[in-house]
Amino acid sequence: MNLNKAFLIGRLTADPQTKNLPSGTQVCNFGLATDRYFTDKSGQKQKQTDFHNIVAFGKLAETISQYLTKGGLVFIEGRIRTRSWEDASGQKRYRTEIIAERIQLGPKTAGREIPPEPVPEPEVKEEIPIVEENEEINVKDIPL
Repeated sequence: MNLNKAFLIGRLTADPQTKNLPSGTQVCNFGLATDRYFTDKSGQKQKQTDFHNIVAFGKLAETISQYLTKGGLVFIEGRIRTRSWEDASGQKRYRTEIIAERIQLGPKTAGREIPPEPVPEPEVKEEIPIVEENEEINVKDIPL
């Protein structure tokens, strides 16, 4: 069994570029930035950004070009494809892309850059009573 599936939530790095293929099919290309926040070994908060090339075809390409703009938040579901070609100098080139199959538009305010604040997880302290073998325990004595 094989599976090629990508899920991304990020912001457009530029307005989508749309054109028509010789067959008449519409194709749309745009960049997507995804951020990851983490704390490094020294305790400093860090932000890592990855950039992805997104391609959509047909009706989906039309919808993207109509509703998405630079900075807009979008959820992309698709598949990963790496294509190759030879450039004018004869050198082999490669490009990895996400072929969009479904999208979900973010909120209308998504065009504004509002960096998410990492939410610290609350510390949960739970007292678990230890019951020794042959010891009776009264349920009323257990804190809830």
